[in-house]
Amino acid sequence: MLIIGLGTAAPPHGYTQAECWKVLQDSSRFRGLTPRSRAILKKVMTGDNGIVTRHLALEKLDDAFDLTPDALHARFIHNAPLLATQAAERALADSETKACDIDAILISTCTGYLCPGLTSYVAERLGLRPDVLPLDLVGQGCGAALPNFRVAEALLASGRCQCVLSICVEVCSAAFYLDDNPGVLISACLFGDGAGAAVLSLQPNDGRRRVEWKSSGSLLKPADRDLLRFEQKSGMLCNILAPQVPSLAAQHAGTIFDETLARSHLARSQVAGWILHPGGRNVLTALCDRLNLSGHDVRWSEAVLREFGNLSSPSVIFVLQAALSDDVPGGWWWMSSFGAGFSCHGALLEVE
Repeated sequence: MLIIGLGTAAPPHGYTQAECWKVLQDSSRFRGLTPRSRAILKKVMTGDNGIVTRHLALEKLDDAFDLTPDALHARFIHNAPLLATQAAERALADSETKACDIDAILISTCTGYLCPGLTSYVAERLGLRPDVLPLDLVGQGCGAALPNFRVAEALLASGRCQCVLSICVEVCSAAFYLDDNPGVLISACLFGDGAGAAVLSLQPNDGRRRVEWKSSGSLLKPADRDLLRFEQKSGMLCNILAPQVPSLAAQHAGTIFDETLARSHLARSQVAGWILHPGGRNVLTALCDRLNLSGHDVRWSEAVLREFGNLSSPSVIFVLQAALSDDVPGGWWWMSSFGAGFSCHGALLEVE
């Protein structure tokens, strides 16, 4: 399978962490928290957490504190189709693919729910064929991009599709929640909104670098499910984020990396590029320790985290796009994502 085009999109409004902290302090929601909770928010928002700005689907930051199920759902239904369509249009343009050539559209999200799903809205906006195969994939959290691509790989390998459009879109501001749980508080300081899309095919696009998906692996650990997941509180999504997540992500990512390289008969020294989900500064630090990486190796992940925050499932597509736009040597690249489940995924790419 070849990745022949990529596109990303984020809301036009980017807010610095300093701006978010200022507005947060003035909110009644902040004043209703315990002193300990307010101290946690101050430490994360004003300290060096690797994030400078986040793009949020908010006309003004005060809108973030309109925390009712109806307001959050309205934010999702207005912004998720828009962002997904923008990313898809850019991926189609990048791959020089026409909308009528798309045989299947796969969309992953976890920050909202629609029935019919997002594929209905995005297929309509893009003008895809009426016989396109639409698949809505939900509940995989930050790790969703790679299993999404693996579904596309299966469709292409079966011969039933020649060209697949894969999209990940998250409106994390539609899943905003505040209470005195430390994990919930930290989540509120990390996540941003955005979408990433890829056009996947068995036929190369001669106008861009050849990126071939060669091998992949996944690891599912249900015993760790409660450490990273959404739960429902008062009809709203509330992110559960345990302190063990960075070390677990690194541990599982390392396991998949070792197993996939062994199956492919490759040595670690042959990997020239690292496309890692930037879940947060502590996550990247743990990954660097486990995979023996330098700051230079993860510079694209750090750059995406710095400008956008943790975008959840689209993050790794943003990182791949950044790496392909940079002067990175070809050869073997490693791509990894992880999230709710607890699940972890990895893929070996061969890049010219």
